[in-house]
Parts: sequence; C-alpha cells; structure tokens
Amino acid sequence: MHIKQITINNFRSFRQQPEIEPFSSGTNAVVGRNGSGKSNLFDAVQFVLLSPKFYTLRTEERQALLHEGSGSAAVSAFVEIVFDNSDNRFNTESASDEVVLRRTVGHKKDEFFLQRKRTQKTEIMSLLEGAGFSKSNPYFIVQQGKVNALCTMSDAERLALLKEVAGTTVYDEKKAESLSKMEVNRQDIDKIEEILGYINDKLEELQGEKEELTRYQTLDRDRRAVEYTLYDKELRKARETLDDLEHQRAEDALRLTELHEEARLTHEHIRTCETKMKQRTNTLRRNRTLLTSLEDKKKKKLTLKTQLDLELREAMDGLEQSRNTAQSNKKELKALNRKINETRSTLDNSVIPAYEAAKESFTRIANEKEEAVKKIDDLYAKQNRGKVFTTKRDRDSFLQNQIGELNSTLREKRKALKDHQKLLNSLEKKMSTDQESLESTKDDRERKNVLFAELTTTLDDEKRKRNGLADTRREAWRHLDELHEKVTEAREEWRRIQSESRKVTPRATGLGLAALSNIIREEGIVVGEQYFGTVMENLRLNDEEYATAVEVAAQNDLHHVIVDTDATTSRLMERLERVKLGRITFLPLNQLHV
Repeated sequence: MHIKQITINNFRSFRQQPEIEPFSSGTNAVVGRNGSGKSNLFDAVQFVLLSPKFYTLRTEERQALLHEGSGSAAVSAFVEIVFDNSDNRFNTESASDEVVLRRTVGHKKDEFFLQRKRTQKTEIMSLLEGAGFSKSNPYFIVQQGKVNALCTMSDAERLALLKEVAGTTVYDEKKAESLSKMEVNRQDIDKIEEILGYINDKLEELQGEKEELTRYQTLDRDRRAVEYTLYDKELRKARETLDDLEHQRAEDALRLTELHEEARLTHEHIRTCETKMKQRTNTLRRNRTLLTSLEDKKKKKLTLKTQLDLELREAMDGLEQSRNTAQSNKKELKALNRKINETRSTLDNSVIPAYEAAKESFTRIANEKEEAVKKIDDLYAKQNRGKVFTTKRDRDSFLQNQIGELNSTLREKRKALKDHQKLLNSLEKKMSTDQESLESTKDDRERKNVLFAELTTTLDDEKRKRNGLADTRREAWRHLDELHEKVTEAREEWRRIQSESRKVTPRATGLGLAALSNIIREEGIVVGEQYFGTVMENLRLNDEEYATAVEVAAQNDLHHVIVDTDATTSRLMERLERVKLGRITFLPLNQLHV
C-alpha cells in the first residue's frame, strides 16, 4: 500500500495545484528551495490522515488553512489522496485496488469523502486504524527532528518507542482492559452463584407454601361455591325487586314525560298568551294614541273649520265690500272721467276762448288805460306845462324823460306778458301730465286687481296643499309609531328565541358564537363574502312541519359556522384560542364537497 496521487486546492500556499503523480511504491523525495511549499505538502498529507495536529479544528484554524494569495479570497479548500490498495490494506466494501480519501474544509464546514462519496469522520478514522494509521501510534509519519531524538534516546526509551511503533502497546492496553473485565465478570459470577443459592432456598420455602396454597385454593373454591349460591339467591331476589322498580320507574318516567309535555305545552301556551297580550296591549296603546291623535285632529279640524268660517265670512264681507268699493270706484271713475271730459270740453270750448278773450280784453283795457293815463298826463302836462316849463328846452327834456319812462314801462309789460305766457304753457303741460298719470293709475289699478285675484287663487291652492301634506305627515307619524311597535315586538320575540336557543346550545358553543361577532368586526372579515353565519341561519324550510325533524337530525350541527376558506377559519380559530372564548366548528366552503 502506498500513495499514488495527491490533489491540492486552496490549501495553504497551494492555490490550484494540479495532480501530483506518479508516486513510486518505494522511496519518494520532495526537494525545493525554502518557501516552495514542501512543509505545506507534508501538512496536506497529515491533514487527510487525521494526525493529532489536524484531528479537531476550530474556526480560526480552518480559516488559517485557506489560501490567502492574490485574487478573490478562497472560501473552501480540499486535499485528495489516492492510495494503492492492491494488498487490501484498506478494508473497504468494494475491495477496490484504489482508495480515494478527500477532506474539504471551509469557514463553517469540515467534510470527509471516501471513494468520492461523503462519509462520517468516525468511519474514516476506523478505516485508517484498520490500515495501521492509529491515533495511539502517531509514528507512521516521521517528522523533522524525530530521528535526532531517536538517536539520543536511552535503551529503555528506545524499546518503548519500538513497541509503540510496532503497535504492541495497543495490545498491552487491550490485554489489561480484558483482564480488568475478566475480574469484573468473575465477581459477577460469584454474585450470581450467591443469588442462585438464595433462590434455591426460596424455592424450597415456596414449595411448602405451594402445598398450603393448594389446600387453601380447594377450601376457597368450596367457599366461593357456597357464596355463589347465596349470592345467586340474593341476585334473583334483587333482580325481581329491580324489575319491579324498573317497571315502576318506567311508569314514573312515562308520567314524568307526560307532565313535562303538559308543562311544556302550558309554558308555550303561557308564552303565546303573553305574546298575544303584549301585542294586544301594544295594539291598545297604539289605538289609544291613534284615538288621542284623532281627537286632537278633530279639535284642530273644528278649530280650523271655525277659523275658516270666520275667514270665509270676513272674506265674503271683504269681497262684498271690495265689490261695493269697486263699484263705487267705477262710479267715481266714470264721474271723474265725465267731469274730466266736461272740464276738458269746457276748457276747450269756453275757458280757453274766454281766457283768450279775457287776455285780449285785458291787453286792450291795459292799452286803453295807458292811453287814458297818457292823455290825462298830457292834459295835466299841458295844463301845467306853461307854469312848470319856462323854456322849450326844459319842456323837451321833460318829454324825453317821460318817453324813457314809458319805454321802460312797455318793456316791463312785455316781460310780464312773456311770464304769463310761460305760466300758461306750464299749466297746459301739467294738465297733460296729470292726464297721462291718471291713465297709468287706472291701468296699474286694473293690473293689481288681476294680480290680487291670482294671488288669492294661489294662496288657496297652497293652503290646500299644506293641509294635504299635514294629513300625510300625520299618517306617516302614525305608520312610524306602528313600525316602532312592531320592531319592539320583533326584538322581544328575537330575545326570547335567543334565550331559548342558549338554553339548548352547549355552553362553549354559545360563548364562541357570542364572541364571534366582535372578532369578525375587529378582523375586518366581510360578512356575505368571507363569513356566512351558522348553518341554522342559512337554512330555509319549505314547510315548517319539518322543523322538529331537522332539529332532531342535525342537533348541534345547526350551530356550525360557514366561512369561505381555510385561511378565514385559521384566523377566527386563532382569535378564539387566544382569548379562550369558547369552541366553534367551522365549515370552509373550499373543503366541502357536496
């Protein structure tokens, strides 16, 4: 047996060493300069052969074995040795001529391979010990300095070393171990012999006890036969008594069942009567409320009728008064129109001509007056002129003054005439404006009369609509009160049914169902998509006469909860188990096959 081939990868200074071959079956020498890796090659062989130095490696020791050269860091290394096993030194199952051992080491691994198949470290160690590579004989590799130490040993030390190298110490140790085991076995044999003697003595004692036991068993058999006879008599009597009691119990049970059925029917009749009484009480209360509301409505209607009669009378009086006023207004309007026409015709026929004539007469009289005054003044002037004026120049001067005064008076008269003319024109314009205002006032009055009639009609329509809406609102209130009463009755009926259901439901199931609604709300589970309620809530009967049969057949299965999938079931069960709120059976639809 010898090494044929070595393969090294990422071990110490070997980055990627190709296969080193061939090795001679005789002597092989590895030469090279310092640092070329001779010691690392020697360590690689020890690494695979599990020498004490590499038997157990810590993390930092495994890290130190990895190659640390340039390039990417190595994460694992291995050494593979191929042995020539033509002499079957390695005892393998395949009995191959070659045995391949590999050891791979990394940061967190230390693996062994035999014939390129992963194996355990103990199996490799057993194989190496069988071939002579034993931990107790580490001299299958002679390291540097061992020869020098061998030469300087004493004879006794050299003899011990030779024995150790030859492997005889192993046999000495095994011999000492076998002798110690033989001594222990001898002591065990002595103890066993002692125990056997004790057992033989005990057997003799037991033989006497056996004879006594045989006699005892015979007597005991007779005793038991007598006891059996007595017990059989008592048993027959007891059975007869038990039959009588059973018959009496059956009769009592039948009577009790009848009493329970009567009590149940009575209880149901009482509940029905109470329900009817509540319904009739509610109906009576609703009727009283309705009667009160109707009386109030009657009073309001009477009051409204009285008010409407008064308003109607007032309206009739007002209408009559309005008609009288309208007729008087029409008469007055006609009289005013007639007066206006008469005044206009008078104004056109007599006043304006009279005014023109008066104005002409006034102008003529004024002119005549002026002429008369002038004549008088001339006469007086002529009468006194001779006395007043001494010369012609004085007289001319005086006359010139008189002429100037007359001219100024004439201008004033003309100005007054123009003012009177303007006043006359403004009066004519005002009269036409008043006429137009009178016409517009008449039109506006007629328009307001039409609008007043329309508003009166609209107001009557709105009052009728308001009264109709008030009646509708009162009817809606009455209907709402009835609905409230029905809801209250339904809630009381639902509470009664829930109470009856809780009485027949197991306590754990009842607690779970009571807590399930809060859990569904907190988990955000959609009702109708993920949660569908209990089987009882999803069950509809075409005929109510089958209800009792369904309850008896299904029993507590009616309280099973239907959900969509296993995931919803897991969520709900986890919450129920976490807070310990009862026990429920879930039926996920994805697991049901109908």
